[in-house]
Amino acid sequence: MSTETQEMPEQGEIILATITKVMDHGAYVTLDEYDEIQGFLHISEIAPGWIRSVSRFVKDGEKKVLLVKKVNAKRGDIDLSLKQVSKDQKKQKLKEVKKYEKGKTLLQNVQDKTKLSDDEIEKLEDDIYSKFDSVYDVFIQIGRNGIDSVKELKLAKKTATVIEEICSKIKLPSVEIRGIMEITNNKSDGIEIIKKVLLDALKKDSSVDITYLGAPKYRLSITSEDFKSAEKSLKPIIIEIQNGIEKKKGSFKFTREESKKTREN
Repeated sequence: MSTETQEMPEQGEIILATITKVMDHGAYVTLDEYDEIQGFLHISEIAPGWIRSVSRFVKDGEKKVLLVKKVNAKRGDIDLSLKQVSKDQKKQKLKEVKKYEKGKTLLQNVQDKTKLSDDEIEKLEDDIYSKFDSVYDVFIQIGRNGIDSVKELKLAKKTATVIEEICSKIKLPSVEIRGIMEITNNKSDGIEIIKKVLLDALKKDSSVDITYLGAPKYRLSITSEDFKSAEKSLKPIIIEIQNGIEKKKGSFKFTREESKKTREN
């Protein structure tokens, strides 16, 4: 008779867990991503310094991002740490979990519309993970580039049609970088010169938007799928506008504003 070995996390792994029992010397948790197997968070690993009350830091039912400090597979013991998790690690883990949950919701939507069986939808999920990092990323890719961008999945026609329909309704994540342009030109036709330079810049890049804020200020914003792409587009636009204004004896100054990231559905 053979028994199936339960998957265990690895030492050093960052995991998401749910607090199940708070005690004086620590707290028991269940690991959300490992069939809710149990781990222990000792009081010494909850926060730096002396802790008077564990319940001040963790409460029953709370979800926490934890570091796997030690694993004893034979005994089934998993020692965890909260205080050794950095802010960046916590942020990244929560982002991954959110992305995973969105992927699950999208697959459920596909199953509801296609009437695929649980086994069929599981196979589709396995196929996606064998070629891509996440289900959500695949749907975003299809939303941006069309169903042909994932030809390697060899989707059935009906499934492909449904996925394409779902992807067309997803609000694609994007970022916006922007700044204030201060532009002046004292010539008699200075306003027309400024208007022509700005319109020419708008025609060359559909991701660019320019808003008049009141002389001499204009807001320049660029929307793209990520900060790297947006930054790449920003520099040549600024150079072009600056050159166009200064060539006609005008003045130009650009001041960056805080960048923004859109919410994802």
